[in-house]
Amino acid sequence: MLSNERTTCLVVGGGPAGLVLGLLIARAGVEVTVLEKHPDFLRDFRGDTVHASTLTLLDELGLGQRFAALPQQRINRMQVQLDGCSAQVADLRRLPGAHQHIAMVPQWDFLDLVADAAEAEPTFTLRRNAEVVDLLYDGGRVAGVRYRDRTDGTEHEIRAGLTVGCDGRASAVRAAAGMRPRSFGVPMDVWWFRLPRHAGDPDGGVGRVGTGEFAVMIDRGDYWQCAYLIRKGSDAEMRAAGIAQFRARITGLLPWLGDRADALTSFDDVKLLDVKLDRLRRWYRDGLLLIGDAAHAMSPVGGVGINLAVADAVATARLLAPALRSGGIVPPALLRRVQLRRWWATALIQGAQRAAHRGILGERVAQPTASSPQSQGASGMFDRDGDGTPAAAGSEVPFPLSMLQRFPALQGVPARLIAIGPLPEHAPEWARRSPQPAA
Repeated sequence: MLSNERTTCLVVGGGPAGLVLGLLIARAGVEVTVLEKHPDFLRDFRGDTVHASTLTLLDELGLGQRFAALPQQRINRMQVQLDGCSAQVADLRRLPGAHQHIAMVPQWDFLDLVADAAEAEPTFTLRRNAEVVDLLYDGGRVAGVRYRDRTDGTEHEIRAGLTVGCDGRASAVRAAAGMRPRSFGVPMDVWWFRLPRHAGDPDGGVGRVGTGEFAVMIDRGDYWQCAYLIRKGSDAEMRAAGIAQFRARITGLLPWLGDRADALTSFDDVKLLDVKLDRLRRWYRDGLLLIGDAAHAMSPVGGVGINLAVADAVATARLLAPALRSGGIVPPALLRRVQLRRWWATALIQGAQRAAHRGILGERVAQPTASSPQSQGASGMFDRDGDGTPAAAGSEVPFPLSMLQRFPALQGVPARLIAIGPLPEHAPEWARRSPQPAA
C-alpha cells in the first residue's frame, strides 16, 4: 500500500542537525516533517559532548534551563597525559559568554529535549520508524522521498518543496542522489565497549595517551563508555588474538580498570566504529541539500562533529526559511549560499583533525603486534575540577604543550577552537523564545 503526503520542508534524519533544523523551520511558521528510521533515540555509542556554542544556542531558543536540569558533567579544563607526564592544554574558563564549559549529556537526552520543543510547534511533524529507500523527482529536481514504515513494511511517498539530508555519514539520501564525498585517509578505527563504573572512580571524561595506545572513557553514571583506538583495518587481526589479550591491554594502559576488565567476556561486547573523514564537493542539487555528517563526516578528534552539524542546521534555517515561507521552492543558488557559509569552517576543522591524525595520533594507535605499555596511573584528559597532575619533574613535554604551560593565557585558544569553533551560529530572531523552566 502506497500513500502520498506533502510537506514544505522534508528533513531526513532525526539526529542533532535534523531535529534542530526541524525546530527552527517550524518556528518560522513553515510546515516541516522529520523522518527518523528508528523508533526512539536510545542508541548507544553516540557523542555526548554539548559544546559552549550549542549551549548558547539553547539559551537563545529558550531551552537553556531545561537542558541545565538534565543529569550532566561539566568540563572546564582539558588535560592530556603522556607516559610520565601530564599537561593542561585548554582552559575553558577563559571563554567569553555565559558557558565556560562543555556539558557531557547522553545524546538521547539532548535529542528528546529538542524533539519535545519542536513537537510543541503546530507546523512540525516527526515520523519515527520511517526509513528512506529512494528519492522522488519532478523532472530533474528532487521532489521528496519514498520511505518504508519499519513497523509494518508498507511504503509511502512524501513530496516536498525542499528535502534536506541529515542522515549521517552513511546517508541513504546521499547514496540515492549518487553524490560521492571526497575521502581523506585516517589512521585509526575505534573500539567501543562498556566497563562498570565504581564509587571512587574519576568523574566526567577520562583519557590516557601511552606509547602506541590511546583510550578515552566517558562517564555514563553506572558504567564507562570506553573508546580504544586501533590501527585502521586491523579489527579482524586484533580480534583473532582473543579477548584475553585485549583485557591485558586495557589493564596495562589503565590499571585502575583492571579489577573489572573481566566484564568483557567476548568480542561481542566490543563494537567497531569505522572512522571516516570525508566531505562532499557540492552539498546540494536542485531540491536537495545535505548538511552535517551527510555532507562532511568528521573524525572523533575534538568531539566537534555534533556541534558542527548543529551550526549547519542553524545557518540552513536562517538562510532558507524566508524562501520556504514564500512558496516552498528554494533555488539552487540559495542552497549554494548554505555551503559557502559553512564550507570554510568545516574545511578548517577537518584540516586540523588531519594534522592531529598525522602528528599526534598516528604514533599512538594500537596495532596487532604492539605490546601494551605500563600505565603511569589514572589520567585525566578532561580535568573537570582543575586539579590535574602537573608535568613530572624531568619529564619531556612536547614543545607546543610546554608553551601552553609557560603561557597559560594561550590555553584559551584551543578552548575556543574546541568549545565554540571558528564560526558559531546564532538563532535568528524569529526562532528565539523566553526561557522555558524545567518540567
